[in-house]
Amino acid sequence: MRWLWSFGLMLACVVAPALADNNSLPSPSLPRDAFVNALLAKMTTEEKIGQLRLISVGPDNPKEAIREMIQRGQVGGIFNTVTRPDIRVMQDQAMQLSRLKIPLFFAYDIVHGQRTIFPISLGLASSWDLQAVATSGRIAAFEGSEDGLNMTWAPMVDITRDPRWGRVSEGLGEDTFLTQEIGRTLVSAIQGKHPGDRHSLMTSVKHFALYGAVEGGRDYNTVDMSPQKMFQDYLPPYKAALDAGSGGVMVALNSINGTPATVDRWLLQDVLRKAWHFTGITVSDHGAIKELIKHGVAADPEQAAKMAINAGINMSMSDEYFLKYLPGLIQRGEVSQATLDDAVRHVLNVKYDMGLFRDPYVHLGPAGSDPADTNAESRLHRAEARQVARESLVLLKNRLSTLPLKKQGTLAVIGPLADSKRDIMGSWSAAGRADQSVTLLEGIRHAVGDKAKVLYARGANITDHQDLIAYLNQYEQTVKVDPRTPQAMIDDAVRTARQADVVIAAVGEAQGMAHEASSRSDITIPESQRRLLRALKATGKPLVVVLLNGRPLALVRENQQADALLEAWFPGTEGGNAIADVLFGDHNPSGKLPMSFPRSVGQIPIYYNHLPTGRPYDPQKPEKYTSHYYDEANGPLFPFGYGLSYTHFTLSPVTLSATQLAPAGSLTATVTLTNDGDRDGATVVQLYLHDVTASISRPVATLQGFHKVFLKAGASQSVQFTVTPAMLRFYNQPMQQVTEPGEVDVMIGLDSARVNRARFTLQ
Repeated sequence: MRWLWSFGLMLACVVAPALADNNSLPSPSLPRDAFVNALLAKMTTEEKIGQLRLISVGPDNPKEAIREMIQRGQVGGIFNTVTRPDIRVMQDQAMQLSRLKIPLFFAYDIVHGQRTIFPISLGLASSWDLQAVATSGRIAAFEGSEDGLNMTWAPMVDITRDPRWGRVSEGLGEDTFLTQEIGRTLVSAIQGKHPGDRHSLMTSVKHFALYGAVEGGRDYNTVDMSPQKMFQDYLPPYKAALDAGSGGVMVALNSINGTPATVDRWLLQDVLRKAWHFTGITVSDHGAIKELIKHGVAADPEQAAKMAINAGINMSMSDEYFLKYLPGLIQRGEVSQATLDDAVRHVLNVKYDMGLFRDPYVHLGPAGSDPADTNAESRLHRAEARQVARESLVLLKNRLSTLPLKKQGTLAVIGPLADSKRDIMGSWSAAGRADQSVTLLEGIRHAVGDKAKVLYARGANITDHQDLIAYLNQYEQTVKVDPRTPQAMIDDAVRTARQADVVIAAVGEAQGMAHEASSRSDITIPESQRRLLRALKATGKPLVVVLLNGRPLALVRENQQADALLEAWFPGTEGGNAIADVLFGDHNPSGKLPMSFPRSVGQIPIYYNHLPTGRPYDPQKPEKYTSHYYDEANGPLFPFGYGLSYTHFTLSPVTLSATQLAPAGSLTATVTLTNDGDRDGATVVQLYLHDVTASISRPVATLQGFHKVFLKAGASQSVQFTVTPAMLRFYNQPMQQVTEPGEVDVMIGLDSARVNRARFTLQ
């Protein structure tokens, strides 16, 4: 019996560690694939499904309910929690109470800053300054990681050519090249050398794909697009962001040629995984799997879950269906174990890359390190925000050098956006606090001190449309309404203006008017504000109009009324100080438009790199039977790439290093930029190319390079661009990517409309 007892003891000693080991993680020192394979082998089907669930903290999922799900292994990641104590408690639940102790990751929409809010994305794009863009990304990652976050749902690189779409404010404009350059820069800045580093975040590029092309500019709408346009214009920015290392992809809500992106196998597998070799995680957008039923492609919730995971969705955002229906689908073989394992593997891979298996608290630090005041002023980066915001401002008009203003006399600051702390931050302002932002009125007062008198009048409400106000305030009161009558407010503004030497009017949109679910059929300034501008113009005082908005607006009337017109977008936490810096000449504006500004909504879509037609319109020689509107000027009010300065720049003719370009060669296009004004300043020199004759029509111009150049007054500088055949590659009719021989126009200018030209032949 002794030998039997000894054998039993020996067996217990062998089995017990194995059993214990089966309830813990493999060694994080293992290489990623070996680690993930070992972990997958330990997981139950229920635990695997749990890793595919991304849960939002909110009314539908209170923290207490989420903590119970975490203990049961039913949650893989959390979003919409942005304080270290809350995140720590949830991570503790996973690490102390769940069976395998797989850490959670925490994500948030950090689109243009976390606590320090930078200009909206469209404003960042207006800087044409990759260093400024990188600064915003690095600080966003620093502040986000200091709050315990691991991932951001950014950058948003949807090409947007319809300003009616509310999410234009989140994008980087109409151009493929500019968008991919900025998207690549943001990914590199936010992720740093490694997404698991202490002050790096993993990015999740969005919205894949074509969300910016929704029909009619109406949010969540359908997209119908040719393969050539898709691959030539709309897909390259996503690819650039992924090539820069983005670990995640958020899948779009829209359908593409009839198939919702959420279940588009061609998009998610053939393009993303096979052609582009993406190995990161795909995440459905909020509620997208449920919406497959309303799209008309899934008959019920179970079919929706089946279609999504089989198509290539790894993680279900705001999940209900994966938890409820995947167990049965897997048991019946309608979703294979291999498909489940593949999705889980991607989730575990990104957690490994985030460093969470080595240290689940990598972005949290020890418990005693939490900030005493989460919203402390010391956590902000004001100087950097002010500098980046200054670079984003675009001077659209400056009649008779109205700007810069002098810090003297009496200034009237008027308008419903002049002192709005919430609106100056813009949409998707993450964890930014309105009470920490600087309004235009405050910025002007800071700038002039006691050197000038500053008067203020509201003048109008954002809009007098009560239903619109109710819509904007549906979830929280972001639009404040002055109870006075419209006429009483205008009378007050006129009295104030008449006492002043100059009137500065802050008009445009409330931030909620340029947001998700905020598409507009009318892109003019609301009538309440237009009445105010008419009254201010009638005083005869010099009128400086500062625009706060999140999309290109139709500004024909305002352009006529204003002596100076400054596009400020929503410039962020330090917006008021940045605008004042430009208004008073402490900073010379150098921003350029990333989207064309239409004259009216009837011109949409209007963008610079359109295809030629057989009957092009020539405004110098107008003819009836040409492609044009007969009731309005046909060009944009302000073209892509446009922006003025307080000094004056000129460009020499273009010189080419050669007139023939070999298939494997390159040539240099050179211009001389001269600052022949009386102020130091910067401008953006832009290179455009045009393939004159090809097998299919090619755009009249495509941006292929830009340099932001600072020059002292009176100075000149040679600016060079290298031109290669790769810049002229395109998808032909059979969808082959080709470079065809022929003549090519080189165009270099300070915007897309006024360029100097030269021509070479591609052999």
